[in-house]
Amino acid sequence: MNWTLEVVVVPVSDVDRAKAFYAEQLGFNVDHDTRVNDETRFVQLTPPGSGCSIVVGEGIGRDMPPGSLQGLQLVVPDINEARAQLVERGVEAGEVQVIGENPRPVENPLDNVGFFFFSDPDGNGWAVQQISDRA
Repeated sequence: MNWTLEVVVVPVSDVDRAKAFYAEQLGFNVDHDTRVNDETRFVQLTPPGSGCSIVVGEGIGRDMPPGSLQGLQLVVPDINEARAQLVERGVEAGEVQVIGENPRPVENPLDNVGFFFFSDPDGNGWAVQQISDRA
């Protein structure tokens, strides 16, 4: 039996600001923006090429204060290009850094060990890792 992770709730203080950040600055696709009632709204966004989405909203994740989610990770085939895109869109992305030693021989020295980090407007923390070959 396969088990797939499909959605992660990201706690935010301002849904419209978060929606704009994830859609306009990160380039996530807005799958839907649904108001269930006066207290509940779901905005689902998906990174290009991802099988997993995030949800920001009102009336969800009540036990998670805005900015408390840390360690979300995106994987890209070219970390320098990904960072350049985000910086161009106004994201305060950290510098690319090598973390650890590569666990296997690869052509690109940043594969598996190249990372940069950024936060959304509420302080939820994201990592971006380069993996261009999954052999």
